[in-house]
Amino acid sequence: MTNLTQHLQSVSLEEREAQNGHQSAVLWFAGLSASGKSTIAMATQRELFKRDIQITVLDGDNVRHGLNAGLGFSEADREENLRRVAEASKLFAETGFIVLTSFISPLRANREAARKIVEPMNFFKIYIKVTMDTAEERDPKGLYKLARAGEIKDFTGIGSPFEAPDHADLVIENDSQTVGEGVEQIIAFLKEKQIIS
Repeated sequence: MTNLTQHLQSVSLEEREAQNGHQSAVLWFAGLSASGKSTIAMATQRELFKRDIQITVLDGDNVRHGLNAGLGFSEADREENLRRVAEASKLFAETGFIVLTSFISPLRANREAARKIVEPMNFFKIYIKVTMDTAEERDPKGLYKLARAGEIKDFTGIGSPFEAPDHADLVIENDSQTVGEGVEQIIAFLKEKQIIS
C-alpha cells in the first residue's frame, strides 16, 4: 500500500455542483426485504432525472451481479458488501451525483459505518418502514416463505435481526401510502435540506 498515490480530481466538487445546479448527496435506503426500497428508489430516480438532476441508484441485487459478485451472505460478506457500496457511493457523490442506495442494511453498525465512509459528504438515512406482515404479503421473490420453511438460513427478519433505524433522517411509512407519495416525501426532503431547489 505504500506505493499508492491518491490523485485529486481536476474538477472540484464545487464546480460540479455549480454546473449541475444541485448539491451531491447519498440517500441510504434501509428496510426489510420487500419493503419497497428498490421500487421507491427507481421511481425517485425517474422523477429527479426529469428535473435534470445527476442521479444514480445502487441496488442490492444489481450490485451483487457485478461489483460484489464474489460475496456471499455471511455476516462478514454482508459487511463487506455494504462497505464497498459506501465507497462507491462516495465516489459518485464526489463527482456531483445524488446517489440512492437500496440495501436492507439490517444493522445499525453497518449504517453508521457507511455514514463514516461517506462523510463529510451529505449522507441521509432513509427508513422504508413496513410491518413484517406487509413484507411477507408482498414477498415478490418468495424469500420469506423459503426462510420460514428453513430453506434460507439467517434471512433478515426471520433468522437474522433487522435493527430499525433509531434516528433516520426520513421515514417513509410504506404500509399506508403509494409509491408516488413516497417519492414526493423524498423530493420535499431534498428541497428542505437544500440539496435541490
